[in-house]
Amino acid sequence: MSSPELSVIILNFCIVLVAYFSIYPKLAGSSFEKISFYDVFASGFALLVVGLHYWESGQAFNVLLFSTNWFWFTLITYAAIEIPIMIWYFKKQKVKI
Repeated sequence: MSSPELSVIILNFCIVLVAYFSIYPKLAGSSFEKISFYDVFASGFALLVVGLHYWESGQAFNVLLFSTNWFWFTLITYAAIEIPIMIWYFKKQKVKI
């Protein structure tokens, strides 16, 4: 069961876990600005890795009700994975927006 969708989801999940449980507590703490800054690099890293593999491949990715390309699939799944963990982290660290 190594579908392209599953591999992207696992990659996104690993990046989000490393970011919120290792990198952000050490480098950003409770600073919304720093978290946002480092998150650009984390999500960019996910796009870079997936893009290196699927760029111009024509591979279609299924997102529940529609199909899309690798770029949008990566962003949508990254956001879906990140948002619950981000909410938990913000509450735990008492991040002020």
